[in-house]
Amino acid sequence: MSFDPAQAIRLAHDTLDIEAAALLGLKERLTPDFARAVQMMLTVQGRVVVMGMGKSGHIGRKIAATLASTGTPAMFVHPAEASHGDLGMIKPIDLVLGISNSGESEELTNVLPMIKRLGAPLIAITGGLNSALARHADVVLDSSVTKEACPLNLAPTASTTAQLALGDALAVALLDARGFRAEDFARSHPGGSLGRRLLTHVSDVMRVGDAIPRVSLDTPFTALMREMSSKGLGASAVVDADDRVLGIFTDGDLRRLVEKGTDLRALTARDVMHPQPRTLRRDALAVDAVEMMELNRITSVLIVDAAGQLCGALNTNDLMRAKVI
Repeated sequence: MSFDPAQAIRLAHDTLDIEAAALLGLKERLTPDFARAVQMMLTVQGRVVVMGMGKSGHIGRKIAATLASTGTPAMFVHPAEASHGDLGMIKPIDLVLGISNSGESEELTNVLPMIKRLGAPLIAITGGLNSALARHADVVLDSSVTKEACPLNLAPTASTTAQLALGDALAVALLDARGFRAEDFARSHPGGSLGRRLLTHVSDVMRVGDAIPRVSLDTPFTALMREMSSKGLGASAVVDADDRVLGIFTDGDLRRLVEKGTDLRALTARDVMHPQPRTLRRDALAVDAVEMMELNRITSVLIVDAAGQLCGALNTNDLMRAKVI
């Protein structure tokens, strides 16, 4: 067996051209039935149950996952398993999305009469417009392709790409109709970076209690430094007797004082603090803390309650550990 790198590149180009042409063909054949399918999926009281065999089944699993993550409750049911008990997962309030290039997949067509008897509406994605699947369906979405990208015109390639693209088009139309937002997407992806950025609040990552470095106005400079060193925040809050924030002193402030040659021994927190520092509320998003710190070129921020009392503190290391940045 010999390998021809140039031939591999030519076939790759041909594959992409064929699949791109298949997708453009779908665009030209979209009819009002697509909008009708979206309306049916939008108003279904139960779930969208996606079914398909073989490669169409793999595409169906992905479509079900995309629908579920963008606000449309969905699941995949294997047609062969449906004949052996899994049909009980489908209820009359559900909607079935059947996928088959030919529309004649035996395992899928065998359960179509039972789905119809249940009363669940059926949407078909198929290239077989006169197939059993199409005849049973309430709405048919044409996924036919002129040819497969496979040189033998056998392996499902362009046809599965067309199915996947139609599924994505349904999901996008549905999320727009639902008013689905980035925050909604984050709630279904709490483990991802977007979820962490949009769902993590300052209160989830801030230091509290004795972990917050704080001193009073009259605290000697040496005691202020001990407090900062022991708490490891890189800063210390300066508070009054009621724990309201009056100022902040940071590692950067210390460096600038040293560079000036200031005699620090006789100073107090009152003398070296920055008054009225920037603060955040505990219900702010952690990403808001990141934005504030980047905008103002600071590495620490104090967290206050509605009365201006100190209730937390955090720095860039805390945000990095929480994978917000």
